[in-house]
Amino acid sequence: MCKLSVVIPTYNEAQNIQNLVNQINSALDGINNEIIFVDDSNDNTPDVIKAVMAENPNVRLKHREGEIGLATAVIEGFKMAEGEYIAVMDADLQHPPKLLRSMYDCLETGIDICVPSRFIPGGSDGGLNLYRKMVSFIARYTGKILLPSLRKISDPTSGLFMFKKEVIANADLRPIGWKILIEVLAMGTYNNVAEIPYRFQARPAGQSKLTFKVTIEYLKQLKDLIKRGKKQMNVKVTEIL
Repeated sequence: MCKLSVVIPTYNEAQNIQNLVNQINSALDGINNEIIFVDDSNDNTPDVIKAVMAENPNVRLKHREGEIGLATAVIEGFKMAEGEYIAVMDADLQHPPKLLRSMYDCLETGIDICVPSRFIPGGSDGGLNLYRKMVSFIARYTGKILLPSLRKISDPTSGLFMFKKEVIANADLRPIGWKILIEVLAMGTYNNVAEIPYRFQARPAGQSKLTFKVTIEYLKQLKDLIKRGKKQMNVKVTEIL
């Protein structure tokens, strides 16, 4: 049985794929895993992934034609995932793949969701420029104000997290923006969350996908979750430093 599925949405990330897979394989050495790329690219990224697949039997690809969007890509990855645990991360290497091992070890202790945080001791958002730090701050605290399920989490808008597959077994996930974690936190079924520190890294290649459009989609997502999200008031949140 596959123990861990790593879901990675991609859009024109050809320059990062080989390095990313190498680092994930190193981090998860000895753990039965699969790496699922859900790709919306219009460049040669799917060809690069296929070449990597030839050397790495744990790598899978779903290339979507005529469809684009991080949220729907990740949900597609969830449907494909065969692992007992599911991780989500970006393809741009700003999320350190070595953290996958720490997240996995965390879930092995009985934790339901592990969220690496930039905002607990040992963490840093230094890989963001000033503009993106400001956007991230506004998004994070807007979510905390509007959704009770986010208030105990220091980094609820992170794109890097891991959870037990059972957390979303009966969840009505309908994300329309760029933040999947808030959907899982608001709609999932879980008892505890652990946060571990991480340092957000500078992008080595490619360009950021942050646009005004995805910001508006995030606000629409929050509005929708106010109506249908769970309160999650009794969840235990622990910092593991």
